[in-house]
Amino acid sequence: MKLLSAQESRELDRLSRDKHGIVPYQLMTSAGEAVARCCAREWFGALLRPVLVVAGKGNNGGDGLVAARRLKQDGARVIVLLLARATELKGDAARALGEWQQVGGETREVETAATLADVASSAGLIIDAIFGTGLNAPVRGLAGEAIDIINRSAAPVVAVDIASGVNADDGAIMGAAVNASLTVTFGLPKFGHVSYPGAACCGRLEVVDIGFAPQALAEIAPKGQWLELAEMHALWPDRALAAHKGMFGHPLIIAASRGKSGAALLAARGALRVGAGLVTLAAPETALTGVHGACPELMTEPMPESEGHFAAAQTIARLAVALRGKNVLVAGPGIGVNTDTKQLVEYLLTEGAAPERPLVLDADGLNAVADMGCHIVRKAKGPVLLTPHPGEMARLLKLGTAEVNANRIGAARRLCEETGAVTLLKGARSVIASPDGALYVNSSGNPGMGTPGMGDVLSGVIGGLLGQGLAPRDAMAFGVFLHGHAADRVARSLGPVGFIAGDVIEELPRALADVASSGRLQARK
Repeated sequence: MKLLSAQESRELDRLSRDKHGIVPYQLMTSAGEAVARCCAREWFGALLRPVLVVAGKGNNGGDGLVAARRLKQDGARVIVLLLARATELKGDAARALGEWQQVGGETREVETAATLADVASSAGLIIDAIFGTGLNAPVRGLAGEAIDIINRSAAPVVAVDIASGVNADDGAIMGAAVNASLTVTFGLPKFGHVSYPGAACCGRLEVVDIGFAPQALAEIAPKGQWLELAEMHALWPDRALAAHKGMFGHPLIIAASRGKSGAALLAARGALRVGAGLVTLAAPETALTGVHGACPELMTEPMPESEGHFAAAQTIARLAVALRGKNVLVAGPGIGVNTDTKQLVEYLLTEGAAPERPLVLDADGLNAVADMGCHIVRKAKGPVLLTPHPGEMARLLKLGTAEVNANRIGAARRLCEETGAVTLLKGARSVIASPDGALYVNSSGNPGMGTPGMGDVLSGVIGGLLGQGLAPRDAMAFGVFLHGHAADRVARSLGPVGFIAGDVIEELPRALADVASSGRLQARK
Protein backbone atom coordinates (compact mmCIF):
# COMPACT_ATOMS: atom_id res chain seq x y z
CA MET A 1 0.00 0.00 0.00
CA LYS A 2 1.22 3.48 -0.80
CA LEU A 3 2.20 5.86 2.01
CA LEU A 4 1.84 9.63 1.85
CA SER A 5 3.87 12.42 3.40
CA ALA A 6 2.10 15.46 4.84
CA GLN A 7 3.00 17.48 1.74
CA GLU A 8 1.68 14.76 -0.57
CA SER A 9 -1.51 14.62 1.46
CA ARG A 10 -1.97 18.37 1.00
CA GLU A 11 -1.23 18.04 -2.70
CA LEU A 12 -3.80 15.26 -3.05
CA ASP A 13 -6.36 17.57 -1.51
CA ARG A 14 -5.32 20.54 -3.66
CA LEU A 15 -5.28 18.65 -6.96
CA SER A 16 -8.62 17.00 -6.21
CA ARG A 17 -10.07 20.46 -5.55
CA ASP A 18 -8.39 22.73 -8.08
CA LYS A 19 -7.79 20.41 -11.01
CA HIS A 20 -10.43 17.71 -10.77
CA GLY A 21 -13.39 19.64 -9.38
CA ILE A 22 -13.89 17.85 -6.08
CA VAL A 23 -15.76 20.15 -3.68
CA PRO A 24 -13.58 20.58 -0.55
CA TYR A 25 -16.47 20.66 1.87
CA GLN A 26 -17.73 17.39 0.46
CA LEU A 27 -14.38 15.82 1.38
CA MET A 28 -14.71 17.23 4.91
CA THR A 29 -18.26 15.94 5.17
CA SER A 30 -17.25 12.48 3.97
CA ALA A 31 -14.33 12.42 6.40
CA GLY A 32 -16.35 13.44 9.44
CA GLU A 33 -19.20 11.08 8.64
CA ALA A 34 -16.72 8.21 8.22
CA VAL A 35 -15.37 8.95 11.71
CA ALA A 36 -18.91 8.93 13.11
CA ARG A 37 -19.67 5.58 11.46
CA CYS A 38 -16.52 4.02 12.91
CA CYS A 39 -17.38 5.31 16.39
CA ALA A 40 -20.91 3.88 16.21
CA ARG A 41 -19.65 0.54 14.90
CA GLU A 42 -16.83 0.06 17.39
CA TRP A 43 -18.23 1.62 20.56
CA PHE A 44 -22.01 1.67 20.22
CA GLY A 45 -22.47 1.12 23.96
CA ALA A 46 -20.17 4.03 24.80
CA LEU A 47 -22.51 6.36 22.90
CA LEU A 48 -25.00 6.00 25.75
CA ARG A 49 -22.66 8.31 27.67
CA PRO A 50 -21.52 11.74 26.46
CA VAL A 51 -19.25 11.81 23.40
CA LEU A 52 -16.55 14.43 23.72
CA VAL A 53 -15.11 15.99 20.54
CA VAL A 54 -11.92 17.95 21.26
CA ALA A 55 -11.42 20.18 18.23
CA GLY A 56 -8.75 22.55 17.03
CA LYS A 57 -9.38 25.52 14.78
CA GLY A 58 -8.13 23.94 11.52
CA ASN A 59 -9.66 21.52 9.07
CA ASN A 60 -8.99 18.59 11.40
CA GLY A 61 -11.29 20.31 13.86
CA GLY A 62 -13.78 20.77 11.01
CA ASP A 63 -13.75 17.00 10.38
CA GLY A 64 -14.43 16.51 14.09
CA LEU A 65 -17.34 18.94 13.99
CA VAL A 66 -18.93 17.03 11.11
CA ALA A 67 -18.51 13.81 13.10
CA ALA A 68 -20.15 15.51 16.07
CA ARG A 69 -23.12 16.59 13.96
CA ARG A 70 -23.64 13.14 12.50
CA LEU A 71 -23.47 11.44 15.90
CA LYS A 72 -25.93 13.92 17.38
CA GLN A 73 -28.31 13.40 14.48
CA ASP A 74 -28.08 9.67 15.16
CA GLY A 75 -29.13 10.18 18.77
CA ALA A 76 -25.90 10.52 20.74
CA ARG A 77 -25.24 13.28 23.25
CA VAL A 78 -22.20 15.12 21.95
CA ILE A 79 -20.20 17.96 23.48
CA VAL A 80 -17.67 19.88 21.38
CA LEU A 81 -14.76 21.40 23.28
CA LEU A 82 -13.16 23.96 21.00
CA LEU A 83 -9.51 24.77 21.77
CA ALA A 84 -9.98 28.19 20.19
CA ARG A 85 -12.57 30.91 19.88
CA ALA A 86 -15.33 30.19 17.40
CA THR A 87 -14.42 33.34 15.50
CA GLU A 88 -10.96 31.89 14.78
CA LEU A 89 -12.34 29.12 12.58
CA LYS A 90 -12.20 29.90 8.87
CA GLY A 91 -13.40 28.40 5.60
CA ASP A 92 -14.77 24.87 5.70
CA ALA A 93 -14.06 24.52 9.42
CA ALA A 94 -16.24 27.56 10.11
CA ARG A 95 -18.97 26.09 7.90
CA ALA A 96 -18.82 22.82 9.82
CA LEU A 97 -19.17 24.74 13.07
CA GLY A 98 -22.19 26.60 11.69
CA GLU A 99 -23.91 23.39 10.68
CA TRP A 100 -23.14 21.89 14.08
CA GLN A 101 -24.75 24.89 15.76
CA GLN A 102 -27.77 24.67 13.44
CA VAL A 103 -28.67 21.23 14.83
CA GLY A 104 -28.42 22.59 18.38
CA GLY A 105 -24.94 21.26 19.06
CA GLU A 106 -23.33 22.12 22.39
CA THR A 107 -20.03 23.97 22.01
CA ARG A 108 -17.72 25.13 24.77
CA GLU A 109 -14.74 27.34 24.08
CA VAL A 110 -11.95 26.03 26.26
CA GLU A 111 -9.62 28.53 27.84
CA THR A 112 -8.22 26.39 30.64
CA ALA A 113 -7.54 22.69 30.92
CA ALA A 114 -9.79 22.46 33.95
CA THR A 115 -12.85 22.87 31.71
CA LEU A 116 -11.77 19.91 29.61
CA ALA A 117 -10.89 17.77 32.62
CA ASP A 118 -14.36 18.18 34.13
CA VAL A 119 -16.10 17.00 30.97
CA ALA A 120 -13.59 14.24 30.10
CA SER A 121 -14.21 12.45 33.38
CA SER A 122 -17.77 11.57 32.35
CA ALA A 123 -17.16 10.86 28.63
CA GLY A 124 -17.97 7.48 27.15
CA LEU A 125 -15.91 8.22 24.02
CA ILE A 126 -13.46 10.95 23.01
CA ILE A 127 -12.81 12.10 19.45
CA ASP A 128 -9.41 13.71 18.97
CA ALA A 129 -9.69 16.42 16.29
CA ILE A 130 -7.01 18.80 17.56
CA PHE A 131 -4.24 18.55 14.97
CA GLY A 132 -4.09 16.81 11.61
CA THR A 133 -1.23 15.76 9.37
CA GLY A 134 0.03 19.32 8.96
CA LEU A 135 1.48 19.61 12.47
CA ASN A 136 5.09 20.81 12.16
CA ALA A 137 5.93 22.32 15.55
CA PRO A 138 6.10 20.95 19.10
CA VAL A 139 2.81 20.78 20.97
CA ARG A 140 2.67 23.30 23.80
CA GLY A 141 0.24 25.20 26.00
CA LEU A 142 -3.46 24.37 26.07
CA ALA A 143 -3.20 21.73 23.35
CA GLY A 144 -0.52 19.89 25.30
CA GLU A 145 -2.63 20.00 28.47
CA ALA A 146 -5.64 18.75 26.50
CA ILE A 147 -3.63 15.80 25.17
CA ASP A 148 -2.53 14.93 28.69
CA ILE A 149 -6.13 14.96 29.94
CA ILE A 150 -7.31 12.83 27.00
CA ASN A 151 -4.59 10.29 27.73
CA ARG A 152 -5.57 10.09 31.41
CA SER A 153 -9.21 9.45 30.57
CA ALA A 154 -10.59 5.91 30.78
CA ALA A 155 -12.68 6.46 27.63
CA PRO A 156 -11.63 5.01 24.25
CA VAL A 157 -10.18 7.62 21.89
CA VAL A 158 -10.75 7.92 18.15
CA ALA A 159 -8.23 10.09 16.32
CA VAL A 160 -9.30 12.01 13.23
CA ASP A 161 -6.74 11.41 10.42
CA ILE A 162 -3.78 11.03 12.80
CA ALA A 163 -3.28 11.05 16.55
CA SER A 164 -2.65 14.68 17.51
CA GLY A 165 1.03 15.26 18.20
CA VAL A 166 2.33 12.55 15.84
CA ASN A 167 4.43 13.82 12.95
CA ALA A 168 2.83 12.50 9.76
CA ASP A 169 6.16 12.39 7.90
CA ASP A 170 8.19 10.26 10.25
CA GLY A 171 6.17 9.11 13.27
CA ALA A 172 8.10 11.31 15.70
CA ILE A 173 6.25 12.60 18.76
CA MET A 174 6.04 16.39 18.67
CA GLY A 175 6.37 16.96 22.40
CA ALA A 176 3.17 15.10 23.33
CA ALA A 177 0.72 12.89 21.45
CA VAL A 178 -2.71 11.42 21.96
CA ASN A 179 -2.79 7.67 22.64
CA ALA A 180 -5.64 6.68 20.36
CA SER A 181 -7.52 3.40 20.37
CA LEU A 182 -8.43 3.86 16.71
CA THR A 183 -7.27 6.26 14.01
CA VAL A 184 -9.50 6.91 11.01
CA THR A 185 -7.45 8.30 8.14
CA PHE A 186 -8.47 9.36 4.68
CA GLY A 187 -7.39 8.21 1.23
CA LEU A 188 -4.11 6.54 2.14
CA PRO A 189 -2.06 6.00 5.31
CA LYS A 190 0.78 8.35 6.17
CA PHE A 191 4.29 7.46 7.32
CA GLY A 192 3.50 8.52 10.87
CA HIS A 193 0.72 5.96 11.12
CA VAL A 194 3.00 2.99 10.58
CA SER A 195 6.44 4.00 11.87
CA TYR A 196 7.32 3.96 15.56
CA PRO A 197 7.03 5.71 17.91
CA GLY A 198 3.97 7.34 16.29
CA ALA A 199 2.47 3.99 15.27
CA ALA A 200 2.02 3.12 18.94
CA CYS A 201 -0.10 6.27 19.43
CA CYS A 202 -2.39 5.65 16.48
CA GLY A 203 -3.87 2.39 17.75
CA ARG A 204 -5.70 0.38 15.12
CA LEU A 205 -5.65 2.13 11.75
CA GLU A 206 -8.67 2.33 9.47
CA VAL A 207 -8.23 3.84 6.00
CA VAL A 208 -11.41 5.18 4.38
CA ASP A 209 -12.12 6.49 0.90
CA ILE A 210 -13.66 9.96 1.09
CA GLY A 211 -13.64 10.75 -2.62
CA PHE A 212 -10.21 12.10 -3.57
CA ALA A 213 -9.72 12.16 -7.33
CA PRO A 214 -7.89 8.98 -8.44
CA GLN A 215 -6.13 11.03 -11.14
CA ALA A 216 -4.67 13.28 -8.44
CA LEU A 217 -3.04 10.33 -6.72
CA ALA A 218 -1.56 9.15 -10.03
CA GLU A 219 -0.11 12.62 -10.59
CA ILE A 220 1.50 12.72 -7.16
CA ALA A 221 3.06 9.26 -7.70
CA PRO A 222 4.08 8.77 -4.05
CA LYS A 223 7.31 6.85 -3.44
CA GLY A 224 6.39 5.66 0.03
CA GLN A 225 5.16 2.13 0.56
CA TRP A 226 3.83 -0.02 3.40
CA LEU A 227 5.23 -3.46 2.61
CA GLU A 228 2.56 -6.15 2.67
CA LEU A 229 2.28 -9.72 1.39
CA ALA A 230 -0.01 -8.89 -1.52
CA GLU A 231 2.65 -6.66 -3.08
CA MET A 232 5.61 -9.01 -2.79
CA HIS A 233 4.84 -11.27 -5.73
CA ALA A 234 5.64 -8.51 -8.22
CA LEU A 235 9.23 -8.47 -6.89
CA TRP A 236 9.78 -12.23 -7.02
CA PRO A 237 11.04 -13.65 -10.35
CA ASP A 238 9.39 -16.85 -11.57
CA ARG A 239 11.68 -19.78 -12.35
CA ALA A 240 11.75 -21.54 -15.68
CA LEU A 241 11.14 -25.28 -15.59
CA ALA A 242 14.56 -25.85 -17.16
CA ALA A 243 16.34 -23.69 -14.56
CA HIS A 244 19.62 -24.77 -12.95
CA LYS A 245 21.77 -23.51 -10.07
CA GLY A 246 24.02 -21.46 -12.34
CA MET A 247 21.10 -19.13 -13.02
CA PHE A 248 20.50 -18.03 -9.43
CA GLY A 249 23.60 -16.22 -8.36
CA HIS A 250 26.67 -16.87 -6.26
CA PRO A 251 27.04 -14.72 -3.12
CA LEU A 252 30.40 -14.54 -1.38
CA ILE A 253 29.90 -14.09 2.35
CA ILE A 254 32.87 -12.59 4.18
CA ALA A 255 32.22 -13.26 7.85
CA ALA A 256 33.29 -14.86 11.13
CA SER A 257 36.21 -14.78 13.51
CA ARG A 258 37.32 -17.16 16.23
CA GLY A 259 34.24 -18.02 18.32
CA LYS A 260 31.83 -16.33 15.92
CA SER A 261 31.40 -18.79 13.11
CA GLY A 262 27.71 -19.01 13.98
CA ALA A 263 27.04 -15.57 12.53
CA ALA A 264 28.60 -16.62 9.23
CA LEU A 265 26.65 -19.87 9.12
CA LEU A 266 23.35 -18.09 9.75
CA ALA A 267 24.01 -15.61 6.93
CA ALA A 268 25.05 -18.38 4.54
CA ARG A 269 22.05 -20.56 5.34
CA GLY A 270 19.77 -17.55 4.90
CA ALA A 271 21.11 -17.06 1.39
CA LEU A 272 20.69 -20.75 0.57
CA ARG A 273 17.14 -20.90 1.89
CA VAL A 274 15.96 -18.09 -0.40
CA GLY A 275 17.24 -19.99 -3.41
CA ALA A 276 20.77 -18.78 -4.12
CA GLY A 277 22.34 -21.06 -6.73
CA LEU A 278 25.70 -21.29 -4.97
CA VAL A 279 27.02 -19.75 -1.75
CA THR A 280 30.65 -19.45 -0.68
CA LEU A 281 31.79 -18.46 2.81
CA ALA A 282 35.17 -16.75 3.16
CA ALA A 283 36.29 -16.90 6.79
CA PRO A 284 39.46 -17.15 8.88
CA GLU A 285 40.66 -20.74 8.59
CA THR A 286 40.17 -21.72 12.23
CA ALA A 287 36.61 -20.28 12.20
CA LEU A 288 35.65 -22.84 9.54
CA THR A 289 36.08 -25.81 11.89
CA GLY A 290 32.82 -27.72 11.85
CA VAL A 291 31.18 -25.53 9.21
CA HIS A 292 30.94 -28.26 6.58
CA GLY A 293 29.26 -30.60 9.01
CA ALA A 294 26.75 -27.91 9.95
CA CYS A 295 25.97 -26.96 6.36
CA PRO A 296 27.32 -29.36 3.72
CA GLU A 297 25.64 -27.34 0.92
CA LEU A 298 28.01 -24.46 1.61
CA MET A 299 31.37 -23.92 -0.13
CA THR A 300 34.21 -22.30 1.81
CA GLU A 301 37.31 -20.22 1.20
CA PRO A 302 39.73 -20.41 4.14
CA MET A 303 41.39 -17.03 4.69
CA PRO A 304 44.67 -16.07 6.39
CA GLU A 305 44.19 -14.97 9.96
CA SER A 306 45.82 -13.12 12.77
CA GLU A 307 44.77 -13.99 16.33
CA GLY A 308 41.53 -15.49 15.08
CA HIS A 309 40.55 -12.56 12.83
CA PHE A 310 41.10 -11.86 9.15
CA ALA A 311 44.68 -10.88 8.36
CA ALA A 312 43.94 -7.98 6.05
CA ALA A 313 46.85 -7.90 3.60
CA GLN A 314 46.92 -11.63 2.92
CA THR A 315 43.12 -11.90 2.87
CA ILE A 316 42.82 -9.10 0.35
CA ALA A 317 45.30 -10.86 -1.93
CA ARG A 318 43.30 -14.10 -1.60
CA LEU A 319 39.97 -12.32 -2.16
CA ALA A 320 41.18 -10.90 -5.47
CA VAL A 321 40.94 -14.48 -6.75
CA ALA A 322 37.92 -15.53 -4.69
CA LEU A 323 35.80 -12.67 -6.10
CA ARG A 324 35.81 -14.22 -9.56
CA GLY A 325 32.41 -15.56 -10.47
CA LYS A 326 30.68 -14.02 -7.44
CA ASN A 327 27.86 -11.61 -8.20
CA VAL A 328 27.17 -10.28 -4.71
CA LEU A 329 29.13 -9.71 -1.51
CA VAL A 330 27.85 -9.90 2.07
CA ALA A 331 30.32 -8.75 4.69
CA GLY A 332 30.45 -8.12 8.40
CA PRO A 333 28.73 -10.77 10.54
CA GLY A 334 31.08 -11.78 13.33
CA ILE A 335 34.28 -10.29 11.88
CA GLY A 336 35.06 -8.02 14.83
CA VAL A 337 36.47 -4.50 14.57
CA ASN A 338 40.21 -3.92 14.51
CA THR A 339 42.77 -2.42 12.17
CA ASP A 340 42.74 -5.46 9.90
CA THR A 341 38.97 -5.73 9.56
CA LYS A 342 38.64 -2.01 8.89
CA GLN A 343 41.23 -2.36 6.13
CA LEU A 344 39.29 -5.33 4.76
CA VAL A 345 35.98 -3.40 4.72
CA GLU A 346 37.65 -0.48 2.98
CA TYR A 347 38.97 -2.86 0.32
CA LEU A 348 35.53 -4.38 -0.20
CA LEU A 349 34.03 -0.91 -0.65
CA THR A 350 36.67 0.46 -2.98
CA GLU A 351 37.61 -2.68 -4.94
CA GLY A 352 35.15 -5.47 -4.20
CA ALA A 353 31.88 -3.66 -4.88
CA ALA A 354 31.23 -3.17 -8.59
CA PRO A 355 28.26 -2.22 -10.77
CA GLU A 356 27.54 -5.91 -11.33
CA ARG A 357 28.44 -6.94 -7.75
CA PRO A 358 26.58 -5.16 -4.93
CA LEU A 359 27.87 -5.22 -1.37
CA VAL A 360 25.72 -5.81 1.72
CA LEU A 361 27.36 -4.49 4.89
CA ASP A 362 26.05 -5.70 8.24
CA ALA A 363 27.09 -6.03 11.87
CA ASP A 364 30.84 -5.44 12.37
CA GLY A 365 31.11 -4.26 8.77
CA LEU A 366 28.92 -1.33 9.81
CA ASN A 367 30.89 -0.78 13.01
CA ALA A 368 34.07 -0.59 10.92
CA VAL A 369 32.43 2.06 8.72
CA ALA A 370 31.37 3.97 11.85
CA ASP A 371 35.01 4.06 12.98
CA MET A 372 36.29 5.15 9.56
CA GLY A 373 33.48 7.61 8.82
CA CYS A 374 30.42 7.23 6.62
CA HIS A 375 32.09 9.14 3.79
CA ILE A 376 34.05 6.01 2.94
CA VAL A 377 30.89 4.37 1.57
CA ARG A 378 30.84 7.01 -1.17
CA LYS A 379 34.05 5.50 -2.56
CA ALA A 380 32.25 2.31 -3.58
CA LYS A 381 32.26 1.52 -7.31
CA GLY A 382 29.00 -0.42 -7.07
CA PRO A 383 25.76 -0.50 -5.09
CA VAL A 384 26.06 -0.70 -1.31
CA LEU A 385 23.31 -1.84 1.07
CA LEU A 386 23.58 -0.96 4.76
CA THR A 387 21.55 -2.89 7.36
CA PRO A 388 22.07 -1.34 10.82
CA HIS A 389 20.02 -1.98 13.93
CA PRO A 390 19.36 1.14 16.07
CA GLY A 391 22.61 0.81 18.04
CA GLU A 392 24.69 0.52 14.87
CA MET A 393 22.75 3.38 13.30
CA ALA A 394 23.52 5.50 16.36
CA ARG A 395 27.25 4.81 15.94
CA LEU A 396 27.12 5.58 12.21
CA LEU A 397 25.31 8.89 12.72
CA LYS A 398 27.06 9.83 15.98
CA LEU A 399 23.75 9.95 17.83
CA GLY A 400 22.26 8.27 20.86
CA THR A 401 20.18 5.15 20.31
CA ALA A 402 17.17 6.90 21.85
CA GLU A 403 17.52 9.69 19.26
CA VAL A 404 17.48 7.12 16.46
CA ASN A 405 14.38 5.42 17.80
CA ALA A 406 12.61 8.75 18.33
CA ASN A 407 12.74 9.37 14.57
CA ARG A 408 13.47 6.14 12.74
CA ILE A 409 12.47 7.42 9.32
CA GLY A 410 14.62 10.51 9.75
CA ALA A 411 17.62 8.39 10.75
CA ALA A 412 17.27 6.06 7.75
CA ARG A 413 16.92 8.99 5.37
CA ARG A 414 19.94 10.74 6.82
CA LEU A 415 22.26 7.73 6.52
CA CYS A 416 21.04 7.13 2.98
CA GLU A 417 21.78 10.75 2.07
CA GLU A 418 25.23 10.71 3.68
CA THR A 419 26.36 7.45 2.08
CA GLY A 420 24.36 7.12 -1.14
CA ALA A 421 23.56 3.55 -0.03
CA VAL A 422 20.22 1.78 0.17
CA THR A 423 19.69 1.87 3.92
CA LEU A 424 17.71 -0.41 6.21
CA LEU A 425 17.04 0.52 9.83
CA LYS A 426 16.09 -2.75 11.47
CA GLY A 427 13.67 -3.18 14.35
CA ALA A 428 9.92 -3.02 14.79
CA ARG A 429 8.51 -1.64 11.53
CA SER A 430 11.89 -1.69 9.74
CA VAL A 431 12.49 1.33 7.51
CA ILE A 432 14.17 1.29 4.09
CA ALA A 433 15.46 4.48 2.47
CA SER A 434 16.70 4.45 -1.12
CA PRO A 435 18.83 7.07 -2.91
CA ASP A 436 16.05 7.49 -5.50
CA GLY A 437 13.75 8.86 -2.78
CA ALA A 438 11.73 5.69 -2.19
CA LEU A 439 10.89 5.06 1.46
CA TYR A 440 9.39 1.80 2.70
CA VAL A 441 8.07 0.68 6.08
CA ASN A 442 7.76 -3.04 6.73
CA SER A 443 4.58 -4.60 8.10
CA SER A 444 5.89 -8.07 8.99
CA GLY A 445 7.76 -9.33 12.04
CA ASN A 446 7.11 -9.65 15.77
CA PRO A 447 8.78 -9.14 19.18
CA GLY A 448 9.91 -12.77 19.33
CA MET A 449 12.58 -11.88 16.78
CA GLY A 450 14.60 -10.16 19.48
CA THR A 451 17.11 -13.02 19.70
CA PRO A 452 20.74 -13.51 18.56
CA GLY A 453 21.47 -14.00 14.89
CA MET A 454 18.28 -12.64 13.33
CA GLY A 455 20.19 -9.84 11.63
CA ASP A 456 22.80 -12.26 10.30
CA VAL A 457 20.04 -14.31 8.66
CA LEU A 458 18.59 -11.18 7.10
CA SER A 459 21.92 -10.11 5.59
CA GLY A 460 22.22 -13.53 3.95
CA VAL A 461 18.62 -13.40 2.72
CA ILE A 462 19.23 -10.02 1.08
CA GLY A 463 22.46 -11.28 -0.46
CA GLY A 464 20.73 -14.35 -1.83
CA LEU A 465 18.04 -12.20 -3.43
CA LEU A 466 20.58 -9.83 -4.95
CA GLY A 467 22.37 -12.82 -6.43
CA GLN A 468 19.14 -13.83 -8.18
CA GLY A 469 18.93 -10.51 -9.93
CA LEU A 470 16.71 -8.36 -7.75
CA ALA A 471 17.64 -4.67 -7.80
CA PRO A 472 19.16 -3.43 -4.52
CA ARG A 473 16.04 -1.58 -3.37
CA ASP A 474 13.79 -4.52 -4.29
CA ALA A 475 16.07 -7.09 -2.66
CA MET A 476 16.06 -5.06 0.54
CA ALA A 477 12.27 -4.66 0.54
CA PHE A 478 11.53 -8.27 -0.37
CA GLY A 479 14.13 -9.61 2.03
CA VAL A 480 12.96 -7.59 5.00
CA PHE A 481 9.33 -8.51 4.45
CA LEU A 482 10.09 -12.20 3.82
CA HIS A 483 12.30 -12.45 6.90
CA GLY A 484 9.59 -10.97 9.11
CA HIS A 485 6.85 -13.02 7.46
CA ALA A 486 8.79 -16.24 8.08
CA ALA A 487 9.18 -15.21 11.73
CA ASP A 488 5.43 -14.54 11.95
CA ARG A 489 4.77 -18.05 10.66
CA VAL A 490 7.16 -19.48 13.26
CA ALA A 491 5.51 -17.48 16.05
CA ARG A 492 2.13 -18.91 15.08
CA SER A 493 3.41 -22.49 15.07
CA LEU A 494 5.91 -22.52 17.95
CA GLY A 495 4.69 -19.64 20.10
CA PRO A 496 5.43 -15.92 20.31
CA VAL A 497 8.63 -16.21 22.36
CA GLY A 498 11.50 -18.68 22.39
CA PHE A 499 12.03 -19.37 18.70
CA ILE A 500 15.50 -18.74 17.31
CA ALA A 501 17.14 -17.54 14.12
CA GLY A 502 17.57 -21.09 12.83
CA ASP A 503 13.81 -21.63 13.07
CA VAL A 504 13.24 -18.63 10.84
CA ILE A 505 15.75 -19.95 8.29
CA GLU A 506 13.88 -23.25 8.06
CA GLU A 507 10.59 -21.40 7.53
CA LEU A 508 11.85 -19.26 4.63
CA PRO A 509 10.78 -21.69 1.84
CA ARG A 510 7.24 -21.80 3.21
CA ALA A 511 7.20 -18.01 3.47
CA LEU A 512 8.26 -17.86 -0.18
CA ALA A 513 5.39 -20.22 -1.01
CA ASP A 514 3.03 -17.70 0.59
CA VAL A 515 4.36 -15.05 -1.78
CA ALA A 516 3.69 -17.34 -4.75
CA SER A 517 0.18 -18.12 -3.48
CA SER A 518 -0.51 -14.43 -3.00
CA GLY A 519 0.49 -13.80 -6.61
CA ARG A 520 -1.92 -16.45 -7.84
CA LEU A 521 -4.73 -14.90 -5.78
CA GLN A 522 -3.98 -11.48 -7.24
CA ALA A 523 -4.02 -12.91 -10.76
CA ARG A 524 -7.47 -14.48 -10.20
CA LYS A 525 -8.82 -11.12 -9.04
